[in-house]
Amino acid sequence: MTDRSPVILQVLPALGTGGLERGAVEIASAITQGGGTALVASRPGRLLVQLRHAGGRHIALDLKKKSPFAVLRRARDLQAIIRREGVDLVHARSRIPAWAAWIACRRENIPLVTTWHGVHEATWWGKKLYNSVLARGVRVIAISEFIASRLRSEYGVPESRLRVIPRGADPQEFEAGVISGERVQKLAEAWRAPAEAKIILMPARLTAWKGQGVLLEALGLLRSKMGTGWICVLAGPENDRKFSRRLQQRVQELGLEDHVRFIGTCTDMPAACELASVVVAPSLRPEPFGRTLVEAQMMGCPVIGTAQGAMMETILPGETGLVVPPDDADALADAFKSVLETDEDALDWLSEKARTHAVAHYTTSLMQSRTLGVYDELLGTRLRTTFEEQTHDR
Repeated sequence: MTDRSPVILQVLPALGTGGLERGAVEIASAITQGGGTALVASRPGRLLVQLRHAGGRHIALDLKKKSPFAVLRRARDLQAIIRREGVDLVHARSRIPAWAAWIACRRENIPLVTTWHGVHEATWWGKKLYNSVLARGVRVIAISEFIASRLRSEYGVPESRLRVIPRGADPQEFEAGVISGERVQKLAEAWRAPAEAKIILMPARLTAWKGQGVLLEALGLLRSKMGTGWICVLAGPENDRKFSRRLQQRVQELGLEDHVRFIGTCTDMPAACELASVVVAPSLRPEPFGRTLVEAQMMGCPVIGTAQGAMMETILPGETGLVVPPDDADALADAFKSVLETDEDALDWLSEKARTHAVAHYTTSLMQSRTLGVYDELLGTRLRTTFEEQTHDR
């Protein structure tokens, strides 16, 4: 490694609005603050402006097509980028971009770092081979211990190459008491929330495995267990119109029209968590991480998740929230009743524990620092030290 600033290229399908893409922008910001050059190759998307604001530079490249011929063409494109830009390291965050990057990095003899973001189940050998590229980096980042355990047991990733770096949230953005009343009031009006109503918030795209179906069944039971005085807000994009229509039909069948709101994507999650009485993620399948529950805990808001996957890491049951068995409407209804009827002193204790837990383990800056540390291991650079000095001074 020379004395010049390191050039780090991240590759992903597109700059959309998901956790993978947000992570790429956050790392681009950290690379820039650490004194490096941050490049991102992908399709353009909604986060392009944020990437530029963070100091990163975007290179338009279609890394989404899955055919072997497309992967080989993209590998050649990445080789050209590596040579032209003087790239020192490539960080791949998704399987198809990772295959192209793996080929390009082997040909150019530079290190490849991979991050395993999703569950990526494999029911046959071909799918496991397809997934395996994310286990082939010289360093493999798992976003939770749950994912790390799968990488060890199913893909044989040794501890020498494996790094567990959870995703994070910004404790200055997600801090109870600093959200303006105007922001909270704006959401309350948009949600048509009665002034005294307690609010159950589920922030997730509308798709079956996220658990909106069991949520509605639990709400039907909750009404019989504790009556009214609450509403439930489902905040997330509509990915499956048929599923969305089934949910709305079930709302009518259960007579929950006055209690349930479908609001689409929420663009102000700190204010949403400030307004909510409880945030829930009733996922039917194990979550690889679960950023929304971390954000809620950082705001001091009680959370309810399912007892599986990384939620067993991000939630301290009985201290920062509750966990229930997946697909168990009765247990979920009881959990709602328990939280909504908890007295203020107990809620204050839980709120303090939740924020302390989240800030200690799941901040954006901690994720950024640890990732830069991985780059430094491989390049012999001081990105992490410079980044920490820059952020400490602010």
